[in-house]
Amino acid sequence: MAVRCTYSRGLFSEAIKAVLGSWPVLQIAVENGFGGSHSQEKAEWMADAIDQYFNSNADLEQFEVEDTIMGMMNDEFDTIVEDGSQALVAQQLCVLYSQCRQGDTAVVQEKIAQLSQKKYDVRRARVQEVTPNDDEQEESSDDDEEAMDCENTPSSSSTASTSGALGPSSASKKKEESEDDGWTVVRRKNK
Repeated sequence: MAVRCTYSRGLFSEAIKAVLGSWPVLQIAVENGFGGSHSQEKAEWMADAIDQYFNSNADLEQFEVEDTIMGMMNDEFDTIVEDGSQALVAQQLCVLYSQCRQGDTAVVQEKIAQLSQKKYDVRRARVQEVTPNDDEQEESSDDDEEAMDCENTPSSSSTASTSGALGPSSASKKKEESEDDGWTVVRRKNK
């Protein structure tokens, strides 16, 4: 019985690492150094601490495990998980722990294999440069049209008519000043 218990404990420890390794929130926190320069060590410590937490406390409820995980993420990685994934992680850990205690090692090993295949790789999942799709392009062109509509106000048309009276050279000079960098230069009137 002691060999079986030790084997189940080792299997559960392996299961914890598989669950945490497939959890995108933790992997992103580690990859981006949310826990400082020792983020990887903190993630490994977190797996060991969860293992010890389960072995030290009998009949843990899912919400207790979830609260513990949330506390660890907040304390060690300065991360507040808002996507609800911590509930799934806690549920998986509770189920795997009970399966290990019952001796369902084949089921646990199968789950570990599944999780290892789904292991979240931050480097592969990095966001590529976002190019606007058709809907976003339409929205941005609508915004441009609105900006153009604002530019054609009565005050700008009166400016155009007065610039025509000043002569072509001064009108082109004003046009160049406003078109070069998008800024309009305001000059004092000469008295």
